[in-house]
Amino acid sequence: MKNPESILNIDNLEIGYSLKKEQKNILFKDINLSAKSGELIALIGKNGIGKSTLLRNIAGLQEPLAGRISFYNKLLRKYKRSEFARLVSFVSTEIVRVNNLKVFDLVALGRFPHTNWMGKLQTEDIVRSNDAIGMVGMKSYLNKNVDEISDGERQRVMIARTLAQDTKIIVLDEPTAFLDLPNKFEIVHLLNKLSKEENKTIIFSTHDLNTAIHEADKVWLMLDDKVIEGAPEDLILNDQFNELFKDSTLNFDKTKGDFRMKRAQREKIGLSGEGLHYNWTKKALERLDYKVLKDNQEITNIKIEFGNENCKWILNIENNEFVFKSIYDLSLYLKSQTKF
Repeated sequence: MKNPESILNIDNLEIGYSLKKEQKNILFKDINLSAKSGELIALIGKNGIGKSTLLRNIAGLQEPLAGRISFYNKLLRKYKRSEFARLVSFVSTEIVRVNNLKVFDLVALGRFPHTNWMGKLQTEDIVRSNDAIGMVGMKSYLNKNVDEISDGERQRVMIARTLAQDTKIIVLDEPTAFLDLPNKFEIVHLLNKLSKEENKTIIFSTHDLNTAIHEADKVWLMLDDKVIEGAPEDLILNDQFNELFKDSTLNFDKTKGDFRMKRAQREKIGLSGEGLHYNWTKKALERLDYKVLKDNQEITNIKIEFGNENCKWILNIENNEFVFKSIYDLSLYLKSQTKF
């Protein structure tokens, strides 16, 4: 089977800002990355490392200090502005707040590369704008004012605007920055869906590593001295995510796929049980700094039992049994015991 074509190539890129007298403020250099058709790519890195600058370079909004950015093997700077506007669209972190601007009108602004010099919408422009609004689940908001909808809804509208622009590549700078947890997942899942169903290449920056791991096809990981790219699962297996916070108290758990505080596990404890109740009891015990051993009868043991209706946790200490009805009650007791 033929692999998807590479539509974006970044070679030896140096990003930052030009200062006076030919001086440069270099944020990052030696960036080598690629993107294929239909990929959802998450850009991850610390604050201030240069994520937004990199995206602005890709979107043609800022000149690189050195290196090459090519689309379909043609240098970005060789594209005419009108031609490039049909190839790449960009959504910034700014929240759009315009009085009396309706959802349809904001989305229709994305048709500007396709309209005549007067900017008048033709039938195709109207159809594509309506289709874009439907793709992001906002059809019932067509005639609502943009300043009357929520941040999550507004972000969907901004994505619809880029869909109306009908570019092959969509670049988004932290599209979930101001959203609550359900909206974060919904927006990134929507991007995943659009990349597959519409064959769009979508590149977005985020601090939400968990969401990126679950939804992105590829991660661009900006570390202090290099940028690494690969499937999130490959980066997990190769311990690359731990390099993000190598000098902090955080540690990436390869088994669970998330970051946790590094803990000094003070004591071992045995745990017997299965399924979700076992997993979440184990998580609670680890939060209390215990090293959990499965089915170990030689040390203090906790057994999870299921009755006709409820679950109970039985703690055995030197042949004395203590029964608890919840993980919370068990945790309270363990916290009150300085030593078994």
